[in-house]
Amino acid sequence: MTTASENASTERVVYEVPEAGAMIGLSRNGSYEAAARGEIPTFRIGRLLKVPKAKWDRIVAGDAGTREPEAA
Repeated sequence: MTTASENASTERVVYEVPEAGAMIGLSRNGSYEAAARGEIPTFRIGRLLKVPKAKWDRIVAGDAGTREPEAA
């Protein structure tokens, strides 16, 4: 039996770039292209490119507030 604290310590805090892109219907290459354009937030750990889970989840949910206002 696992406890809540054990579940919290094993919860992932990052996504792989293709995994994050797949959440919005992008292919592997499309995901990396979107990351290169800054449309998917990423950070590097050595050679690895990761997507912060909390920030990506907010963007996908539409709560990020990063969209530019539409022209009138």
